[in-house]
Amino acid sequence: MRSSAAIACCIFLVTSCQREKRDFRPAPSRVAVFGDAARESPLQPGGSQPAQVVSNPYDKSAYAISEGQRLFDWYNCSGCHAHGGGAIGPPLVKQDWVYGGQPENLFDTIVKGRPNGMPAWGGRIPEYQIWQIVAYVRSINHEEPVSATPARTDSIQPQPTLHSVVDGATK
Repeated sequence: MRSSAAIACCIFLVTSCQREKRDFRPAPSRVAVFGDAARESPLQPGGSQPAQVVSNPYDKSAYAISEGQRLFDWYNCSGCHAHGGGAIGPPLVKQDWVYGGQPENLFDTIVKGRPNGMPAWGGRIPEYQIWQIVAYVRSINHEEPVSATPARTDSIQPQPTLHSVVDGATK
């Protein structure tokens, strides 16, 4: 009796544990990548068409946000956007977006680019990595759950910060 209760308890614990799904072998990119993911106008050739529903497959995924953070530096997005604070490119830590802050708008911006500086990355970055970058950008704006957002970077700091430099020597 006691062993059957212990077995039932173990089975319950194993089946009730909800783990985050990680896609280690993402599907290949589609040939046509959301041509109208983010419509810029309600006017469409041929009359009104049903709205396309687009959602980030990596929404609320801690692994995807962490990968997006790594890819943000890997593809040198931080060179223009300075880790979200803005430099040559506009800041990404904001509430009002020129082209919209929804995932489909951010995806569209990365894929197609924008006038006056944002290059088009569609065809150069795989679709799943763009979605991971979108998840990271939304996380720095607190649009993703705090439980999924990494509190620190996962890379080793190669150079000392201003806080660790005292009189020219590091602590």
